[in-house]
Amino acid sequence: MFNPAEFSAAHWALVPLIIFGRYVVFCALLYAVFYVWKRRAWLYRKIQQHFPHRADYIREIGYSAIASVIFGGISWLCLGTAVREHTLFYSDIDTYGRLWLAISIPLTLLIHDTYFYWIHRLMHHPALYRRIHLVHHKSVNPSPWAAYAFHPIESVLEAGIIPVLLFSIPLHPVSFWAFVTLMLLFNIYGHLRYELFSRKTYDHPVGRWINSSVHHNMHHEKFDGNYGLCFTIWDRLCGTLREDSMDKVEKVHGRISQGRATAETEQVNSTVISYKTSR
Repeated sequence: MFNPAEFSAAHWALVPLIIFGRYVVFCALLYAVFYVWKRRAWLYRKIQQHFPHRADYIREIGYSAIASVIFGGISWLCLGTAVREHTLFYSDIDTYGRLWLAISIPLTLLIHDTYFYWIHRLMHHPALYRRIHLVHHKSVNPSPWAAYAFHPIESVLEAGIIPVLLFSIPLHPVSFWAFVTLMLLFNIYGHLRYELFSRKTYDHPVGRWINSSVHHNMHHEKFDGNYGLCFTIWDRLCGTLREDSMDKVEKVHGRISQGRATAETEQVNSTVISYKTSR
């Protein structure tokens, strides 16, 4: 079991590298697919049609590296020191049972989404925005590499979810690693800038509560509203879901429908030409 409670000092020294390495692997994979391999073929799915500059990628990766060190440090403080004895972190699954293990994973996402929403709104206070949160919003048209691109102070606040979870609910290593992995994936998807949802998802009783890349893209493009990470729950409850969000969804999906139709026509034409050539 990859149990942080059993890490040695040498293991903890590697944790920032593990966090940053995971970020690089996931981001590089999606970047390679969407920004290189399928850059032209899937352009109709890109929410903002232009691409970031090289300087944007460098800035995003640089701040993400710093954030990885901070996330590792907060994790060490909570699980690698005497503080761990006061947390609800446990190693034996049978202590709380497999049912709780299964429930605890989506519960961490709900708790984190609440924490993230209110921290995010705090970051948009004029004084904090200019001094701290602006670092993240320099990515007006972000890429997957922007997932951890925070000012160091904001990284500390973002990492605050780790002690919140460890001191509020029992967490097993499985649920802890599932949470940090899902958190990263949601963050990368939010900054992917490609629409992966179907249009029907936005009208589905469950789907309408899940945050999409379109929603978060509008936050970066317009600078306010749509503050949630995984879900739209708090944005809907607090009236901060942008009223023009669905207009953007319709515009993007109109382009997707047109792009698909064009691709299908080109495929048919290509097949016909190939058939004629072979005769």
